[in-house]
Amino acid sequence: MAKRKLMKVYPIEENCISCRYCEVACTMVHSESKDPVKAYKLEGLLPRATVEVKGAVSLSLMCRHCKHPFCFDSCISGAIQVGEDGKVYLDEERCVGCWNCVLVCPFGAAHPMIKEEKRHSFKCDLCQERGFPACVEACPNRALVYDYER
Repeated sequence: MAKRKLMKVYPIEENCISCRYCEVACTMVHSESKDPVKAYKLEGLLPRATVEVKGAVSLSLMCRHCKHPFCFDSCISGAIQVGEDGKVYLDEERCVGCWNCVLVCPFGAAHPMIKEEKRHSFKCDLCQERGFPACVEACPNRALVYDYER
């Protein structure tokens, strides 16, 4: 089997200053309006990357695109797939909202969403539509690095 050449986002906790720019950038990029205020207040979106703060230590948590993803194993609808590139994708339209992925993710990277009558999970997609993760680009302290799998 050939070694995967997967790019991932890695947090560097000693560089994180809890500014939450990664959260704002993530929410804005995945919004219809592309405006951070409208994304939060009108569209009701939540970030796919969330900053975890424990005292003086903080870091951004997001999908690690695991080699053997528990979320994939637990998904009852087939909404979570592992691409040939090794990325773990979640098809929100196919998701039935059982939230098994939310329960089994050891990184807390899958999140539940209830929007009107629709329930589904959501997680980091490495900003596949834009080609480079917005969270990494927005981080002022280089606390997020987009690099090949280690």
